[in-house]
Amino acid sequence: MKKISCNTYDIHINNWDAVNEYITRGNYSSIIIIVDENTSEHCLPTLAGTLIQKFDIIEIESGEINKDLDTCKGIWETMIDFGADRHSLCINLGGGVIGDMGGFTASTFMRGMDFIQMPTTLLSQVDASVGGKLGVDFNTYKNLIGVIKNPGAVFIFTDFLDTLPIEQIISGYAEVIKHGLIIDADAYYRDRIIRDFSNLDWEQIVYDSVMIKKSVTDDDPEERGRRKILNFGHTLGHAIESHNLDTPTHLLHGEAIAIGMVMEAHLSFQKGNITEQEVNQVKASIIEIFGHQTDRIPDMETLNSLMSKDKKNKGGVIMFSLLEQVGLGNYNQEVSLENIEKAVQFYSY
Repeated sequence: MKKISCNTYDIHINNWDAVNEYITRGNYSSIIIIVDENTSEHCLPTLAGTLIQKFDIIEIESGEINKDLDTCKGIWETMIDFGADRHSLCINLGGGVIGDMGGFTASTFMRGMDFIQMPTTLLSQVDASVGGKLGVDFNTYKNLIGVIKNPGAVFIFTDFLDTLPIEQIISGYAEVIKHGLIIDADAYYRDRIIRDFSNLDWEQIVYDSVMIKKSVTDDDPEERGRRKILNFGHTLGHAIESHNLDTPTHLLHGEAIAIGMVMEAHLSFQKGNITEQEVNQVKASIIEIFGHQTDRIPDMETLNSLMSKDKKNKGGVIMFSLLEQVGLGNYNQEVSLENIEKAVQFYSY
């Protein structure tokens, strides 16, 4: 069991007693648990067997394609049907979609009820559940509608990772690699060589990665400055993910961010921040882990259109978070369309 204290909330790793202790202290009028069909089957029975209070369940359909205002409307309507109020508690039991959307609906229902994050995927455990970013996609644009609101607490149970298919584990591992690239070079060089994802010490991996993200979000909770480095790989990655949302075999978030990291590492190389050897190492290790998915890259016109709605932009200028060096990120970086095209070509060939 491990505990990480952030500015306004605690992150508990593998401590079921802490869940009931938190709920008892809150003296909530009711408890609502938001799940999807997967966490309802694989994770809810464990949570239900632990809670000492009664609860209601809201089940939504899994997948990024359902992270929209229509699903939020259904959640809000069901909260009303359950008689929820501002003194209720919302438990978000799921991956990044559940955490983002559950936290957003809880934060806006009656101007805000308490919520806790209980992430069940590697991606959400190391990244999405920490830092208070909440929201939904809108008109194919990633996370365009949302707020920054910290949870009351985060409860991470690494046993939930045993319920995941290997592609979900690998998807989440993209954020582990990202944290090393932007903050801790030693962690990056250690994590980039892992190929066998069985029998890893997930408690330690999750703890280390969360500590890296926490060190940034505590210093800049509203993303006014340094927190923007966490968006490395996400400007191009989110655009590629959005392009593939409506395809029969859409990209997982981590798969798209992995592509974005290769391209944005090349943008960093073009600025003279990292060496050719370093950018080639980034490309080689990411393609070895995530595959070389050149068929997922849209044409430049589509890519630029999607990037034009990125939240980091200012005054219509596309802003990137890049690498100052391996293990050190920077932000508010302008690049030319010619640079972007070269970066896309670098990944594609």
